[in-house]
Amino acid sequence: MGKLSFLPSLFATTDEQAMWRVQTQDDHHAFGQLVERWEEPIRRLCARMTGDPHRGEDLKQETFARVFEKRKSFHPNARFSTWLWRIALNLCYDELRRARRRGESPLDGEESQGRPAFCETLAEGPAPDAQLAVREEGELVRGALMQLPEIYRTVLVLRHYENLKLREIAEVLEIPEGTVNSRLAEGLAHLTRILEPEFEKPAGRRDPSQVSATPTRRSRAAASDDRASPSAHRGLQIRSAYESS
Repeated sequence: MGKLSFLPSLFATTDEQAMWRVQTQDDHHAFGQLVERWEEPIRRLCARMTGDPHRGEDLKQETFARVFEKRKSFHPNARFSTWLWRIALNLCYDELRRARRRGESPLDGEESQGRPAFCETLAEGPAPDAQLAVREEGELVRGALMQLPEIYRTVLVLRHYENLKLREIAEVLEIPEGTVNSRLAEGLAHLTRILEPEFEKPAGRRDPSQVSATPTRRSRAAASDDRASPSAHRGLQIRSAYESS
């Protein structure tokens, strides 16, 4: 029987095949397969982009409603995941624009709800001080991520949280791969500058509400020399916290 265990995956319906059935037959079973496969990645993306897990859940549902609504426009030769990420991102951009018009901060909803669900529960094992440090660092990074311009936040979320390859991000955003690479580097550098003042403080005294989009005053030349400066180690610490947040 072990030799046959690969058969279910061999004959599994691909995303594109499922979407073709949705497109041509209004196949609700195939649509349900797509939702089941993709609802968690899309929820994560929307929560990361808006900084609010509740908005992320709403936008996830809106994304799949839009997929079904626009099913006839899906190109048969296209990659379903590329199309889906693009729909979700456009809905996130729309929501962020509406929030700005209402004068809301992206994190207002999350903070007013006591930051539910977005701060992952830490596994038992590490000492309380270590748990506190990890929790603080995660909150600081998430807050700083929301301070970045959307062009940087998008590529960072897709690359480091959703593990898309540079080529895949380029396809989703319809930009050259080199542009993706440069935005990643610029976004991480800006994230490091935002977080440096708080990461200099000891654990227990860091305040996510103090994270500001305005970096410490330095010349452009000084900022470009980060890799060679004494703060390079701190930058690596910040990037490590970002990638594990």
